[in-house]
Amino acid sequence: MEKQTRLILALDVLDSDEAIRISEAVADYVDAIKVGYPLVLASGLGIIGKLAEYAPIIADFKVADIPSTNRLICEQVFDAGADAVIVQGFTGHDSLKVCVDLAAGLGKDVFVVTEMSHPGALDLMQAAGESIARMAANGKASGVVAPATRPERVREIRKIIGDELAIISPGVGAQGGSASDTIMAGADWVIVGRSIYQSENPANAAAKIVREIEEVT
Repeated sequence: MEKQTRLILALDVLDSDEAIRISEAVADYVDAIKVGYPLVLASGLGIIGKLAEYAPIIADFKVADIPSTNRLICEQVFDAGADAVIVQGFTGHDSLKVCVDLAAGLGKDVFVVTEMSHPGALDLMQAAGESIARMAANGKASGVVAPATRPERVREIRKIIGDELAIISPGVGAQGGSASDTIMAGADWVIVGRSIYQSENPANAAAKIVREIEEVT
């Protein structure tokens, strides 16, 4: 992805028409649109190709299975028009490798979850997050996912992966994370969902976040 606005929209609506309307409205303000299971299960995998007309698509399926199954999932995601996929790292290096190898052959990206943004991630995930970050770097992933709700963790993960990998950070807005704090901590992109797509004017909401990012970059 090209780093322009440094904003990624997390589009967790269920209606395909609404998803298209919002995507069209914010297209000038986002570098990518992240779609997950809620929208795809409700609207079908074809929604990825429709939204790709407005911005690169990150398929947030948090792929977490054995290598052969991971490959099948990623093949379907990329065939549908996604530019990147998010995978879990806790399944190990071999499950990650098949995703990275497939993506590399297609010119696509793989982002590896180190820690999630909700409070429950502290129960188990944070303890493994740094090891997963090292595995992602060693495995030549495109980048990692680190929590905007805990910018100090973004800072630590940046130290581990260096400048070779990108960091995308969810949790800005409704979950309490700050776009500016997260960017200053070392994230390349912030991911914002409800604060944009639940707004009466999604374009204005996205533009406001972009301005906040611009103030610290």
